[in-house]
Amino acid sequence: MITNRSYTVEPWHVRETELDLDVLAQSESVFALSNGHVGWRGNLDEGEPHGLPGAYLNGVHELHPLPYAEAGYGYPESGQTVINVTNGKILRLLVDDEPFDLRYGRLVRHERVLDLRRGVLERTCEWTSPAGSTVRVRSTRLVSLTQRAVAAVAYEVEAVGSRSRVVIQSELVTNESLPDPNGDPRAARALKSPLEPEEDVAVGRRLRLVHRTKRSGLRVAVAADHEVTGPERTTVSSESNVDVARLTVTSVLEPGERLRVEKLVAHGWSGARSRPAMSDQVEAALAAAGHSGWTGLLEDQRAYLDDFWSRADVEVDGDEEIQQAVRFALFHVLQAGARAEQRAIPAKGLTGSGYDGHAFWDTETFVLPLLTYTAPEAVSEALRWRQNTLPAARERAAQLGLGGAAFPWRTIEGSEGSAYWPAGTAAFHVNADIADAVVRYVTATGDTEFERSTGVELLVETARLWRSLGHHDARGAFHIDGVTGPDEYSAVADDNTYTNLMARANLLAAAEAVGRHPDEAARLGVDAEESAAWRDAAQAVYVPYNHDLGVHEQHAGFTRYQQWDFAGTRPDQYPLLLNFPYFDLYRKQVVKQADLVLAMYTCADHFDEEQIARNFAYYEPLTVRDSSLSACCQAVIAAQAGHLALAYDYTAEAALMDLADLEHNTRDGLHIASLAGTWMALVAGFGGLRGDREGLRFAPRLPDRFSRLAFSVQLLGRRLRVEIGPDKATYTLLSGAPLMIRHHGDPVRVNGDGPVVRTVPPAPDRPTPRNLEWARRKLAEEGPSAIEKLLP
Repeated sequence: MITNRSYTVEPWHVRETELDLDVLAQSESVFALSNGHVGWRGNLDEGEPHGLPGAYLNGVHELHPLPYAEAGYGYPESGQTVINVTNGKILRLLVDDEPFDLRYGRLVRHERVLDLRRGVLERTCEWTSPAGSTVRVRSTRLVSLTQRAVAAVAYEVEAVGSRSRVVIQSELVTNESLPDPNGDPRAARALKSPLEPEEDVAVGRRLRLVHRTKRSGLRVAVAADHEVTGPERTTVSSESNVDVARLTVTSVLEPGERLRVEKLVAHGWSGARSRPAMSDQVEAALAAAGHSGWTGLLEDQRAYLDDFWSRADVEVDGDEEIQQAVRFALFHVLQAGARAEQRAIPAKGLTGSGYDGHAFWDTETFVLPLLTYTAPEAVSEALRWRQNTLPAARERAAQLGLGGAAFPWRTIEGSEGSAYWPAGTAAFHVNADIADAVVRYVTATGDTEFERSTGVELLVETARLWRSLGHHDARGAFHIDGVTGPDEYSAVADDNTYTNLMARANLLAAAEAVGRHPDEAARLGVDAEESAAWRDAAQAVYVPYNHDLGVHEQHAGFTRYQQWDFAGTRPDQYPLLLNFPYFDLYRKQVVKQADLVLAMYTCADHFDEEQIARNFAYYEPLTVRDSSLSACCQAVIAAQAGHLALAYDYTAEAALMDLADLEHNTRDGLHIASLAGTWMALVAGFGGLRGDREGLRFAPRLPDRFSRLAFSVQLLGRRLRVEIGPDKATYTLLSGAPLMIRHHGDPVRVNGDGPVVRTVPPAPDRPTPRNLEWARRKLAEEGPSAIEKLLP
């Protein structure tokens, strides 16, 4: 955990003012750069010291057998793990024959800055070698958002005080040594030397390596080109072997002289293309990058981000830390999905190898809502990836004796990768999460061609799963039994409310979609009888409710379970999954992450305001948030229920999840869903945003700590700006045709004639539920002052 935050609080930068080797792995995640296709962890330029080396290509993985103490029918036979591909960011430095290594000599100054406006990582340091030679090093790194295959580094060395002989070794390195697994199931499985060599080339200032994975059969090619600027006596040579290609630049620098290397790196991979084709592919990408040059890449990056921030920025007045954190979050979510292009958006993005690089339901439920209203083109690509994996999902459903498609709990390439069967077999809600994302995207964009070509098929196959999985009882109610909902501390239960309500929406959406696209329905074999059966099941979905308590049940019978012994659970025993058997967790009232509370957000129309207040009050003391997915959901519903101070605390937890390493595993990569949840907490929580086929609804209210909240959303070709103060909200149509919205239930028409102002009613006066002081302990336990001051 980062107990002494060394990141200064600035609106558009994350600045590290000193190097702390104890949290180096965490900072490597924070400073990671990606575009959704290529990912570079924020390792030091020289490669060492490091916490976890990381260069990733989205989708590149290796297979490994899944061990079972007792095998069972339907268990996945092999798992998938993201691998560290050829690392092109390394530039080693020697000063008067001594390696530039920050563990030795004297580090005079070291600063790294993640520039959220420009999309670059900048580093400045001054170092004196053990022999007394001093140099100043400056570097700038980017992963291009406009040229998908390209990343680049500019590395500059300056002699300080005395004449120095310097050598820069620019390398491509494959099969780097990785740290051993730490025993945390959320960390990655380490694979030793997963890439077999096929080609190594070093010609002039150009390097290239081509490798292939041993089991998955994926070919990876990485190439680099260089521009070298230095004194006349600078020399350059190159060499390569099977796992390393190296350009060596040597020079003698007088005080004040500089040696500069600009390195362009191109990446490519394929499961089908030949070695010559892959070599040609990365060489072509290098040629395109060379045409732009370093300066052109910087300019294009800034222009791309200027456009993004004009659509996506969230402004928070009154809290500088939350302001920085939400922009940090938006930047990393963009990086995770911007150029994924029909690949998954993993739970860690491309910032680390946590969770083996797998994608979960996190993408559709937490990440895609943000992107739908800010960068919708990334959403259509993510959902087309799901469509591309339908063959594997259909096969999985057939294996389980079900109709339609059963999408995986966790995966890289589309097949189920979980050996934990209560999730890998029973967490069917991922189907409805995908369907929900389809409906949201089409509703927000009006992209009927996407709905026809992609959405209908996804909706049909997910609806078929629900119709075959559920059943009508003697009274006609439709039950879905033996499933695992979002809360992983409740497994294989009957009638999970979240699952049932999301399945209901999925079934209705499928029936409506085939009605709009009869040709696609016919192609998929959907007839009137089948769509009518979907509607019948949807209308009869059973939702468990405890009338004595006046609350909805997380699943049937949940409220009769014994409550967890919170008073007898020590702070160091969280997360519970690492300290108690699942058997004990499954039969108690304890909630890992928002489940019923999440349902009140995603299926808002099923609950009235009093039900929301009662449900939230009941489940709040039971929810331990051993998952990073919980705080943002609780923030949204806390705000809706009028608990604005509590909603603020949860917003802070989501926002600072990685900047303060609250879950103690930022070393393995960032929590992309929690980062997206920061936007959710602010925009859907304090902004009250909800969207459906009738349009956008807002119910804004601010906590005392905010003096203003402003954001923009895109809907059907319009861009709407919302600005919220303590007692009024202002809606301004920035572009597009007039738009009807709702403000606290009242219709409001906005057009280009000017802003529309409405008053903000006071929050309902309700006693604030508390979480048995667990939240306070979790945030305060060895926490930075930045967290402690958030607590009431």
